[in-house]
Amino acid sequence: MILPETEKARRALEDGFLAGVDGGPPSHPLPPDLHDLRPEALSAASGITDHALLARLVDAGIEGDTLIALSLMPLVAVAWADGSLDEREGGAVLQAAADSGLERGGAAFTLLQEWLAAPPAHALIETWRAYIRDRSAAMDPEARQALRIHVLGRARRVAEVAGCLLGLHPQVSPAEVAMLERLEAAFRS
Repeated sequence: MILPETEKARRALEDGFLAGVDGGPPSHPLPPDLHDLRPEALSAASGITDHALLARLVDAGIEGDTLIALSLMPLVAVAWADGSLDEREGGAVLQAAADSGLERGGAAFTLLQEWLAAPPAHALIETWRAYIRDRSAAMDPEARQALRIHVLGRARRVAEVAGCLLGLHPQVSPAEVAMLERLEAAFRS
């Protein structure tokens, strides 16, 4: 059962992501079918294929639209960490979204494009961190670790793609490292 505080945090996270770029009302509400709690919906929203982890996320009360925000927020935050978003970073975020099953032209994909148009507000990142801290505290250690690896692994790949020149070893900027550390700290309870 989701506690009222947790439900408020989940809704705040979703509302932050669904808000227009200027913080106004949602410009593209997510389709109602993303509110489905089935593991298949979570898998489609996140790209997670581990059935045990999906079952744990369902048990923790995480819905498809929340998982979209949970899984894409770190990618967007890392891509903007140094104050700008280059073409490779944007492409890596869009590829991760496509790999997660977000259809081009769909409402969630359109929202992602809006998030890539302007850096996320500090409050939105902090809302994500608070939500992750709260939800991961309720998860068993194995599920928390699996979610952390999945979410942060994708974010790290976005950071690495921008610093990879001519196929050489990726260089992650200090700002991106700091953002990755800030995001990872949320998984520690």
